[in-house]
Amino acid sequence: MLVQVALPVPLYRVFDYSLPANVHALPNTIPTSIPSIGSRVEVSFGRQTLIGIVVAHISEADSRVPLNKLKPINKCLDAEPILDERMLKLASWLSRYYHYPLGDVLAVILPTLVRQGKPLDLLITHWRILPHITDDDFHTNAKKQKQQFDMLKLHGERGASEDVLLLEGMQRAFLKTLEEKGLIERYIEPKQAPAPVKFAKMPLDLNDEQKLAVEAIIAVHESERYTGFLLNGITGSGKTEVYLQAMQAVLEAGKQVLILVPEIGLTPQTRARFASRFAAHIVLLHSGMNNTHRLQGWQDCRTGHAQIIIGTRSSVLYPFANLGLIVVDEAHDGSYKQQDTLRYHAADVALYRGLQANIPVVLGTATPSLEHLKLVDDGKLVECQLLTRPGNAKPATMQLIDARLQSTHQQAQDDGARYDTGLTDALIGAIRKTLEAGNQVLIFLNRRGYAPVLLCEACGWQADCPRCDAHLTVHYNSRSQHNTYVSSSYLKCHHCDWQSYIPNICPDCGSQNLDAKGMGTTRLSENLHAIFANPQTSKELYPIIQIDRDTTRRKDSWENIYQRINEGTPAILVGTQMVAKGHHFPNVTLVCLPNADRGFLSADFRSPEHTAQLMIQVAGRAGRGDKSGQVLIQTLQPDNELLLKLVKDGYLSFARELLQERKMMGLPPHTHAALIRCEGKTLAATTQALKDAISILPNAHNLAVLGPIDAPMSKKNSRYHAQLLLLAKDRRQLHHVLNQWWEPVLALPNAKYLKLTLDIDPVGW
Repeated sequence: MLVQVALPVPLYRVFDYSLPANVHALPNTIPTSIPSIGSRVEVSFGRQTLIGIVVAHISEADSRVPLNKLKPINKCLDAEPILDERMLKLASWLSRYYHYPLGDVLAVILPTLVRQGKPLDLLITHWRILPHITDDDFHTNAKKQKQQFDMLKLHGERGASEDVLLLEGMQRAFLKTLEEKGLIERYIEPKQAPAPVKFAKMPLDLNDEQKLAVEAIIAVHESERYTGFLLNGITGSGKTEVYLQAMQAVLEAGKQVLILVPEIGLTPQTRARFASRFAAHIVLLHSGMNNTHRLQGWQDCRTGHAQIIIGTRSSVLYPFANLGLIVVDEAHDGSYKQQDTLRYHAADVALYRGLQANIPVVLGTATPSLEHLKLVDDGKLVECQLLTRPGNAKPATMQLIDARLQSTHQQAQDDGARYDTGLTDALIGAIRKTLEAGNQVLIFLNRRGYAPVLLCEACGWQADCPRCDAHLTVHYNSRSQHNTYVSSSYLKCHHCDWQSYIPNICPDCGSQNLDAKGMGTTRLSENLHAIFANPQTSKELYPIIQIDRDTTRRKDSWENIYQRINEGTPAILVGTQMVAKGHHFPNVTLVCLPNADRGFLSADFRSPEHTAQLMIQVAGRAGRGDKSGQVLIQTLQPDNELLLKLVKDGYLSFARELLQERKMMGLPPHTHAALIRCEGKTLAATTQALKDAISILPNAHNLAVLGPIDAPMSKKNSRYHAQLLLLAKDRRQLHHVLNQWWEPVLALPNAKYLKLTLDIDPVGW
């Protein structure tokens, strides 16, 4: 008997190994002669020692390797399979569909510590207050220590696990300090089976549309069959309440629910919303967790301890003991597409896993992708529409402001010069009126930093990245979020993170006339501070809260910002696309989009769809509470037909028109695409490699080959990029061609000096 092992190497095959002569004599092994399918083994591979997964048992006669050349496995690491048959089938499907080596697929699926061969059952540290300790024993004036002590006291005599305490805001340093003072102790407790889920709060009343959606999902759950739902609901229509009430039947049946969210920033607010409804064991899964917490979450999903799982894209690849429902929130979002290694789309994988497990899958969104609308048309998804907001809430009204006909607001500097704020007087007036009424304003600007380019006005020199075909962004900040003044100025590339000082003179002509052109979130925030500051004191009349990657980088920074916003005081929020993804700001009644419509002019055929989605999602932040909302779109192209269609007829009508255009042009989703990218030291080498690949492409009817062409950014991080696009009307035909062609492409003589990648169903070119 031999075992076939999938190893984390970029080879499209598995490897045969023999069993050791006496496995019982090996240290750290299990008492069996044959490792189970789905278990980990340690093997020798060349000069390396690797951890692999056993995927099959075969006879010696079935091996293509001579018996005298077979290596024995070194160790069996698991007494039982860590991946069941369903997970192995998922890995096999991912490997076939995305044309990615099986061993590398399994490496993506498994947490880091599992891939490294660590034991699965980590000891869980718990903390509790010592039995004889009372408040009188707490002799310290340190308010933070007392606060942390009181938080632990809320958990009673048994205390709580360290991961739960950390999620609640406790800090390890304080736990250790309190332990050293003899006030608390740590102990190890084996995990207990979770208690049945209970209601923490009663559900809200549903309108007729919500009731139909909930009843349809529950009916599929009770019939134990697969159906994919597109929950197409306008922003603020109560999609989350549909999720919550559909989950109730699933959780009461003792099954698990997986909720996918597009961003890490959404996980805390989503957890709070679900924890307020259900008394259940809720597990968060995202890339911000350390390896130990990821392994604990993986194990909780696999053993059934996790009842509600809230996670980002990779969570869809976790093993589940008894999954009963998958919800993909904001299903249109591009962040569900993995852009390196295994280039899967989490929404597509969710649908496959639902089919595997015979459970319902809900794709919720206010702006469905054209791909999902096409699946509805093809009868592969069932659409449930939510076209009204619950109660008396009304969708925000949208209005265009023609920036050509109105002067943009200018602000005087101390030296008497004036600068352009980028906002029209009409927009400034609407912002002022909203703030004076006691409400909040959201200004969307999808460009972080101070300014997108530094320009010499004397000779036209621009500060460009030496490693990318991109301008360096000017970062300059004279004040922090809490009005503490700092000096921070530099140039940075947002593609490769190259950074440098801002020069005092032009490197080309020596002129001192260097000017930061354009508007980023930091500059806009400073301009707004100047506009809305008290003329006598220069202090801002209203808080200006900047929300982008720069201000949310630190731990808990987003939670602190969210708390400030929800205090409800009049404020101006300035944010990038981070604010568009499902956040609930009940006091925002005005949303301003100064230049969000520029995407309608992009050469990328997907850009109008993505631009419209972003605009509608941002607009949906207005009027989500009891107050009506307004959306003002400042534009230099008010006659643009697509923009007018979106504003007048809404997103769904707009998307249907785009879908028809795509059909006429033979573009996805009416065709199926595979994008081949090539990366190398020179553009000539990458282009030639793709030409060589075309020369060995099998003859196939109805297969369009576009390229090779330069990538949208041909130089990135000192590497050059070219690409090739294959389009086919029939999905099976496309994959049939790729099955014959892709491995020979990787074996081409010049391919070993280049990086070639294959992206199935790409979301960007």
